[in-house]
Amino acid sequence: MSGNGASAAGSRQKQDLLRMRELAEASGVPAPTIKHYLREGLLPEPVKTSRNMAYYPPEFVDRIKLIKRLQEERFLPLKAIKNVLDEDPDRARAMLELGDQILDRALAGERARTSAAEVRKRYGVPREVLDRLAELEVLTPNSRGYSPSDVSIIEAISRFRAGGYDEQIGFTVYDTLRYKRVLQDLVKEEVSVLMERLAGEMDTDAAVELIEAGSAPLQDLIAALHSKLLIAELQEQRAARG
Repeated sequence: MSGNGASAAGSRQKQDLLRMRELAEASGVPAPTIKHYLREGLLPEPVKTSRNMAYYPPEFVDRIKLIKRLQEERFLPLKAIKNVLDEDPDRARAMLELGDQILDRALAGERARTSAAEVRKRYGVPREVLDRLAELEVLTPNSRGYSPSDVSIIEAISRFRAGGYDEQIGFTVYDTLRYKRVLQDLVKEEVSVLMERLAGEMDTDAAVELIEAGSAPLQDLIAALHSKLLIAELQEQRAARG
């Protein structure tokens, strides 16, 4: 290749590269975050043209977006993300695809809405109780009313109140936070385990069907374990009294 040809090829290659500002704009991730990814070894070394000037290949854009999604949607630490990307980037994408399909199916089941007036009429839960549960984000109604999962929660609370669990003996909406906090940690761990074991190991549709098939047995398992642990705790307290 002549000197002019090599120079032209080098010029075209440089035009394909991105400066940090351009990389941040294209990926939607701030420059300081990208620099942190570089320091943590999640991105290959850039093309350095001088001590203070570096250029980045266009494929960095998709990799940065993938890292950010794994952080925010799968709650993976950077060390775990680095391991996944180093071993099998396709598996990382499969994790996100599986999570997206599960979410889409779940959201499809939440589209139906029951009006606030109908909920109060059906279950007899006072408006102030429903409003406080929404403030605590135990319920998430919108202008059209409550989702099916909201309605299930309201029904359970209605049954609690009918059984005597009300403000007169000290039970309030804040008691729901105890269960919400515990379940949030449990669900994060559950999602992490499911993604680790299923993503990339089987067809995404088959993995979604497997998870859906396990939903009802899981709820029964949690209920049975709760009853068993409640009995065990009461037995320990009686034994401690002598």
